[in-house]
Amino acid sequence: MIRAVLLLAVLVAGASLLGLAIAQGSGYVLIAYRGMRYESSLWMFLALLLALWLLVWLARRALRLLGVSGALLNPWSRRHRQRRGHKASERGLLELAEGRWRPALQHLRLAAEQDPHPLPYYLAAARAAQHLGDYEESDALLEQALNRQPHAELVIALTHAELQEQRGNLEGAEETLTAMLERHPHQPEALRRLLAVQRRQAKPAALLGLLPELRKHKVIEEAELRELEREAWAARLSEVGRGGEAQALRDTWPLLSSSLQHDSHLLGLYAEQLGRAGAEAEAEALVRKALRRQYQPALVELYGRLRGADSGQQLQEAEQWLKEHPDDPVLLRALARISIRHQLWGKARDYYDASLALQRDPRTCAELARLLARLGEGERSNQLFQEGLGMLDTDARHA
Repeated sequence: MIRAVLLLAVLVAGASLLGLAIAQGSGYVLIAYRGMRYESSLWMFLALLLALWLLVWLARRALRLLGVSGALLNPWSRRHRQRRGHKASERGLLELAEGRWRPALQHLRLAAEQDPHPLPYYLAAARAAQHLGDYEESDALLEQALNRQPHAELVIALTHAELQEQRGNLEGAEETLTAMLERHPHQPEALRRLLAVQRRQAKPAALLGLLPELRKHKVIEEAELRELEREAWAARLSEVGRGGEAQALRDTWPLLSSSLQHDSHLLGLYAEQLGRAGAEAEAEALVRKALRRQYQPALVELYGRLRGADSGQQLQEAEQWLKEHPDDPVLLRALARISIRHQLWGKARDYYDASLALQRDPRTCAELARLLARLGEGERSNQLFQEGLGMLDTDARHA
């Protein structure tokens, strides 16, 4: 309100001053150019200039309004293209979320063509094409995205690898990720994706080669990394063991770190593979040494299945452990197995009975049943076989 009053006062003062100036004198303006002559009062000349300025301003406004109207009427105008692109992007993303792949692909492709920054629409359209099973179209859309926005090659490659993995093309995904790591070394997401692909492919050698990079750049937590390393070496030992060559296993074992060589699972796996490769006595000695260092039931179970060079010495060793672990059913079953190899049938039977008294186990039932069948006790042998089968059936129903 105060501003309006002040503006009105300024206008009134200006008009008064202009009136006084006109009353004091009209002034005179003369313009002559090549025979042309213009004469008028000063105030008339100023009024003419003001009229010309207003005319130019009105003309510019009219032209601007005509341009806007033309854009509204022209379906191919930039304004219409932007509106179509915005509408297509909204519909396409909504359809993609709802799982309507065909219309989503059409609208997202249109949005990508219209938008100056098309990357998210190309990636979404590629996913829609993937769901439709049109892998060529999906790859072509990613190629177009790369041509339009080459600086985004990493995110495009990660998307491509993800889609390849979904198709079951694990080798293709591995190649894509490996190529990206060559261009973008140590990129955390690429390393994580490559790790997942190699784990699915069960490639322990490649996985072990990737571990130093994962550890150096702290891509995953240390505890998870140690478990991954343990898992990779277990797979590697199994892979080498399938070749059936004890020397290949001996060459592989020193590659493990000292802490991993003392891991009961890996040591047991190595010893088991050695036994299968024909080096059973060597495996028994290895497990015996480990058990002297630290008693572990998992290794005791394996020890009972390995045939040592001297079964009598093996039996004496296990009986020494029984003094410290008299209530271990696994050790008692191992002693029964060693006794059978030493042809001590009565002792084997006693150890089996003692093990079953502590824990009813289907393996112990089956092994004692076979021993009793050999000893001519068919009725109890059948009872134990039936008991063992019943326990296995119960475990299967609860699994």
